[in-house]
Amino acid sequence: MRTIASLPNLEGKRVIIRCDLNVPLDGQTITDDGRIVASVPTIKYLVNQGAKVIVISHLGRPDGAPDTKYSLEPAAARLGELLGQPVAFATDTVGAEARGAVKALASGGVVVLENLRFNAAETSKDAVEREVFAAKLAEFGDFFISDGFGVVHRKQASVYELAKALPSVAGFLIEKELEVLTRLTQTPERPYAVVLGGSKVSDKLGVIDHLLPTVNKLLVGGGMVFTFLAAQGHSVGKSLLEVDQIDTCKEYLKRAAELGVEVILPTDIVVASKFGADAEVAITAADAIESSPFGANGLGLDIGPESAAAFAAEIASAKTVFWNGPMGVFEIDAFAGGTRAVAKALTQVNGLSVVGGGDSAAAVRILGFEDSEFGHISTGGGASLEFLEGKKLPGLEVLND
Repeated sequence: MRTIASLPNLEGKRVIIRCDLNVPLDGQTITDDGRIVASVPTIKYLVNQGAKVIVISHLGRPDGAPDTKYSLEPAAARLGELLGQPVAFATDTVGAEARGAVKALASGGVVVLENLRFNAAETSKDAVEREVFAAKLAEFGDFFISDGFGVVHRKQASVYELAKALPSVAGFLIEKELEVLTRLTQTPERPYAVVLGGSKVSDKLGVIDHLLPTVNKLLVGGGMVFTFLAAQGHSVGKSLLEVDQIDTCKEYLKRAAELGVEVILPTDIVVASKFGADAEVAITAADAIESSPFGANGLGLDIGPESAAAFAAEIASAKTVFWNGPMGVFEIDAFAGGTRAVAKALTQVNGLSVVGGGDSAAAVRILGFEDSEFGHISTGGGASLEFLEGKKLPGLEVLND
């Protein structure tokens, strides 16, 4: 893969960098700046090299038209704070504002262009439309650096076609992500434990399929656990259940046994009378959810304290841990215990601990953990999962000689 090390002297050169500044916003307030923080090392390097830095990104899904609630302006302001220097902002992507802002850049200067997805061609299914948009973006740069790992699984104009239109390399963030994910798939130190949560088994089918022959232990929590419990013949009340995946879960349990992989499911569940912060709550055995005070209407919303302690012990004893998906509805304190216990255990791993992006990354920050307490927090989400499924990602393939 082509990397920054292969670039010539960048003094005075215009460098377009595709970052992933797709951060959650509450109005104009950024609620988790993790992805912006992750983009800083490559941008700072370019600034120190005297390059003229043009930052491009998407935010949210504005459906191909300008929408102020998806503006990148708050992200540009936060980037300036993190860099400790002014960062210009262009209110369009390839129009007069962007052209003027790029032309005005001095060496070591940075500009953020408005949300790429305000132009429908960015995500178009038509390769020609994407190429035309990428060509307009390419006019702004001498080189292109791809550093938005969260989008490399998408064949989009700023990820794929732009990398073909200019001399292109991977940034430091993509290098780091690949290094960690390659260790997880090819050279994990053992014991190797994978912790999966989140709402649906169907979201994790490829990951389970690909990693099952590699791992020593698979710990399952979150909403997806109820389909596994149903596969063992247990009733799960009104808990989230993918009936069409029960047979798949049976097959995974069978395969795991044949491979000598220990599948660890919760032994107790936090069951609620309804979904909400004001719900009544009871702790019930995982194989007897309908014996809770709420009967068949009981709703499992977290792994129980006994399970949380058991999961934590398994994690702390591993040398490599990959975690993707919360153990419960962590946004509500009554159902955050399992996720908090897993996160804390990851900080105590004597080896490599990886938080697999998306909801897990948001959870550790919301629950008060620092990024530095973990070996690596992936910015990838879907891209990380697809890599771990063994898929080829177009935004990475295009950077390979």
